[in-house]
Amino acid sequence: MYFSAARTEAFVRELLGLMFADPAHESSLPLLDSVDVFIIPDHVTVAGVVAQVAHHHHHHQILVGAQDCHNEDAGAFTGAVSPAVLAEVGCRLVELGHAERRRLFGETDASTAAKAAAVVRNAMVPLVCVGEVTPPPPTSSSRQERDDDDDDDDDGNDDEPHVVAAADEVLVQVRSALAAVPADADVVLAYEPVWAIGASAPAAVDHVRAVVRRVRASDAVRARAPGRTRIVYGGSAGPGLFARLAPEVDGLFLGRFAHDPAQFFRTVCEVAQAPW
Repeated sequence: MYFSAARTEAFVRELLGLMFADPAHESSLPLLDSVDVFIIPDHVTVAGVVAQVAHHHHHHQILVGAQDCHNEDAGAFTGAVSPAVLAEVGCRLVELGHAERRRLFGETDASTAAKAAAVVRNAMVPLVCVGEVTPPPPTSSSRQERDDDDDDDDDGNDDEPHVVAAADEVLVQVRSALAAVPADADVVLAYEPVWAIGASAPAAVDHVRAVVRRVRASDAVRARAPGRTRIVYGGSAGPGLFARLAPEVDGLFLGRFAHDPAQFFRTVCEVAQAPW
C-alpha cells in the first residue's frame, strides 16, 4: 500500500518506456528473451496494469501479478479476491504467504498452500514467499553483508548450524506449498529471510547461497518436474545483488528498490545480462 492508482499508472508507463524504448526496433528487446519480468500492483489496479502492458507487442514477456487471493473461486467470502476473477482479467501470477500477511492477518503454511492450489487451478503461477523468522547468531556473518568484497567468493558451509536451522525452517513452508500443487506446475519460491526484510542490507551472500542450495537439494524440490521450480531472493534486494547470488538463485524479488522504475530496469538488465 505504497502507491496510489495514479502513481501506479505513472510507474508502469515509465517502466515500459524504459523496457520498450523503440518497439519497432527488435534490438531493444533481447533482454526480455532470457528473463521473466513481473509487476505486482494492488488489487484495485491489476486490471489497469494488465491493460497498460497489453499495449506493447512483447507484453507476453511481462507477467502482471496480484498480491494475494482467496483459496476459493467463488462463494460467500465478502471482501476476498477470487483467483478465478484475477485470471479472467489477465493476471498471470499471484504472490502468496508474504511475511506481512502471516504476521498481520494470521496466514499459515496451510492457508498459503490452499491458495497456491487455487492459483494453479486457475492457470496462474504461485509466487510463494518463504523465509526463516529466526535470525542467525549475532556473531554469524549472515546477519549482514560483509564489508570485504572478497568474502563474496566464499560459498560458506551448507552444514553450518545457522544455515541448517534456517533451511529447516524454510523447508517446512516449501514442503507445505509444493505438496498442494501438481509436480509439473510452475512455482516460484521467493526466499526472504524475515529478519532481512526492510533491513539496510540483504542477508550475507554466503548465507543465501547455502540456504538456497539446501532447499534445491530437498526431496520436495527434487521430486518436481525439471525446470518447474524457480527460486528468487527478496529481503532488501536491489541492483548489484544478483551477480553475487547467481547461479544459486534464479532472480530477484524486489520490494522498495523497485519503486524507482530506473532501478527496476537496471536490475532487470543485470539479471538478463548475467552469464548464467
